[in-house]
Amino acid sequence: MVDPIQEIKVRAEILQKRIENGDAPSIARLRALPELRKATAEVLREFVATIQRKHCFAVVSRELGFSGYPHAQRVLSGDEAEGDFGTMLYPARCGALNHWYAQYEEACDLRREINGYLLAYKRHFFIADGYFVDNLGLDPSDPDWDSIGRDWVKPRDPVARRRLYGKLICASG
Repeated sequence: MVDPIQEIKVRAEILQKRIENGDAPSIARLRALPELRKATAEVLREFVATIQRKHCFAVVSRELGFSGYPHAQRVLSGDEAEGDFGTMLYPARCGALNHWYAQYEEACDLRREINGYLLAYKRHFFIADGYFVDNLGLDPSDPDWDSIGRDWVKPRDPVARRRLYGKLICASG
């Protein structure tokens, strides 16, 4: 099983080494940071001299759809107090017509009715089909879906959801 938080740490370490070695595409990824979004190449080169692992944690986390590393840690560890799931479950490449809800309970009702997959986007909920799940990079017939009750938001088995997060991060490249 791929631990999703450990995977972020590994990716951040690799990113930092590439940045320190002057890899231009890796340096350009620093634009994922809000303070460097509009930075010129010169500003990015100057920033490289002060790069820290925390910056790379933030870049990798933001690329995965979280607001930063602390947000990613809370979501991926299953912190029930965190109501914002980020955008990881609805990336731009997966645009589709789904049933969207502001209230979890309403989404739950439809999920049970049509046996769909209850997923989250920030603080909203949507019901997707197996094709959408496949486009995410996950196997819709993975037994972990049954373990979580096809409910990503309030899974019956949080460990199974963590495994799915690990698979999703690996599928994201």
